[in-house]
Amino acid sequence: MQIKAILFDIDGTLVDSNDMHVDAWKEAFSRIGVTIEQNVIHDQIGKGADMLLPALLPDLDDLGREKLGEAHNDIFKAKYRSDVQPFPQAHDLLAHVDRLGQKVVLASSASQDDLDYYLDLLGVRDLIAATTSSRDVKNTKPAPDIFSTALSKVKGISASEAIVVGDTPYDIEAARKCGIATVAVRSGRFTDEVLVEAGAVAIYDDVAALLGDYERSPLGE
Repeated sequence: MQIKAILFDIDGTLVDSNDMHVDAWKEAFSRIGVTIEQNVIHDQIGKGADMLLPALLPDLDDLGREKLGEAHNDIFKAKYRSDVQPFPQAHDLLAHVDRLGQKVVLASSASQDDLDYYLDLLGVRDLIAATTSSRDVKNTKPAPDIFSTALSKVKGISASEAIVVGDTPYDIEAARKCGIATVAVRSGRFTDEVLVEAGAVAIYDDVAALLGDYERSPLGE
């Protein structure tokens, strides 16, 4: 079946920000006297604070989680966001999708402020059919809410006519719960084993590699 909509994750997929989120979380944890290794934090990147914090600090109460989530957001915005760069050819890939008449959807659990920043950084406001942010859903990835909400914003397109492009196993898991296949990219620094186990239907090094193989990829089928 022809793919009519492509739902793109942003962090780690279109922009190189995963390590910066790790650093921001590490600093937020240090403020409450908690030390968590960077690789342990990285393995949870792709989740929103509502999912990441229970995994890393299961005994923390709701108020503590809210405050830590806010601290991470503040640290990331103040110290790291201005250094985030798009991955090579990220804009070109979205422009190619748009030229083919496929819907471009940014299905992110980033804050609305970060989403707006990335739209301008990527220069893609004129290419986007729909977006999601953390404020659109109660539960972030790996819950299915982000992708089910994103799909609902492009009317008349079924799950079988859409595909996700993401970099984490949580993208893949969330999409699978909606009946949507995922093409994974390695740019988020998750291993092929993890991505395959989660259910990725194809894996590319990054969005530039995906663009170069577009016609033969699941996006171009």
